[in-house]
Amino acid sequence: MKDGPLLERDAAAVRQRIEALELLLERAFVIPGTRRRIGLDAVVGLVPVAGDAVAAAMGVYCLWEARNLGLPRWKIVRMAGNVAFDFAVGAIPFAGDVFDFLFASNTRNLKIIRRHLDQHHPAGAIVNATER
Repeated sequence: MKDGPLLERDAAAVRQRIEALELLLERAFVIPGTRRRIGLDAVVGLVPVAGDAVAAAMGVYCLWEARNLGLPRWKIVRMAGNVAFDFAVGAIPFAGDVFDFLFASNTRNLKIIRRHLDQHHPAGAIVNATER
């Protein structure tokens, strides 16, 4: 029996899931009248504490996927630091909302995962013209 796309563990499938989550969390919507993109991380961050907790939980999912890919411990710790920093500062009323708008922890973590995958699983590399 073939696993569904949410259960596949090969590098290409994991990359697609993480890229989709990063898009949702950091770049899903365009602010009307601007070219600035925001995602659910900034939107749910407007709900005090609970919104930041939900966004952090989704960021932790990326950590879980990275761990399953075999990223070295120091990269996992660095990624966890990005998520924790985003959660801690994002929980500050008003200033945290501005911070969520500017600090894209999930994009930073995606870059760490992409570098690892490109180095250790080059067959799963996807050419992405929209990469930051």
